[in-house]
Amino acid sequence: MRTKRHWYGLTASAADVMVILILTGFAAKRAPARFTSGAIASEAPASGLVLEYKMPAGRVLRYMDRTETREVSDVMGETIESQTTSTSAYSFQAKGWRGTNHLLGVTVDDMNMNVTSSVGDLSPDLTSVRGRSFDMVLSPLGVEVDVSGAESITYEFASGPRNIASGFKTFFPDLPGKPIKVGDSWPSNYIIDEKSGTKDIRMEFQSFNTLEGFETVDGMECARITSMITGKISGSGKRPGHDMLFAGTHKATEVWSFAFKEGIYVRSTSEIVIEMITSVSGVQATTIPSSQMGKGEVKLAGR
Repeated sequence: MRTKRHWYGLTASAADVMVILILTGFAAKRAPARFTSGAIASEAPASGLVLEYKMPAGRVLRYMDRTETREVSDVMGETIESQTTSTSAYSFQAKGWRGTNHLLGVTVDDMNMNVTSSVGDLSPDLTSVRGRSFDMVLSPLGVEVDVSGAESITYEFASGPRNIASGFKTFFPDLPGKPIKVGDSWPSNYIIDEKSGTKDIRMEFQSFNTLEGFETVDGMECARITSMITGKISGSGKRPGHDMLFAGTHKATEVWSFAFKEGIYVRSTSEIVIEMITSVSGVQATTIPSSQMGKGEVKLAGR
């Protein structure tokens, strides 16, 4: 599973060693919310519940996404701290089928990122992103088959030019592809590759997902699923006179709701912890440890 999403993150240092750790939601993940187990469980078939995205042509789903992260790095004995707050609003309009998958028109209705640190303000200008659109292909089980159209939507960040594709590669949670009952679990694995300027980062995810029960959200009967996610981070980069290697781990929890009758992803909350080591070679070779903690929420804002 993922939500997969959507979260974006940034690692900064006084030596201008930066690497993006949160992917536009990222892959940040979600914290538990209250629910009523069994309140509508009797309506699930005895043979198990089948979850599937339903996107009839003309349907428009609007989502709000918010993430907050705090990062602390140790640069040659100096503590560098940063705070990142990201908010986004997206519209997904169903355009019919593309083979056996859904074709969606995606519009970035709004996007903001505020990055402050002990070495200054690193907030990017996202004017070039707001209002832009692209097509994506989504499978009925939540696999983002094609988001290549988002690669042309770019903005400038402190570490170099970025595009918004990575966040949409993991926006919709993956579904099990089999009937499930309360207490049933299923695994899902995925990889996000992120390029920013001269840096290439890979984040690998292993998720263990469990149907915990049922709840009513905004009048819709929903399956409530908890995901436990672990994984590792690797990558490399260059700065003038320096080569960099990145290595780390992440651990997250996510709770998300899926309206099984309507076939709609409704909301998710998440928490993530990232531990990173950045090795810098060159004239001033050093190792920079950093820790990042984040939380986020994605919710359906209109349909």
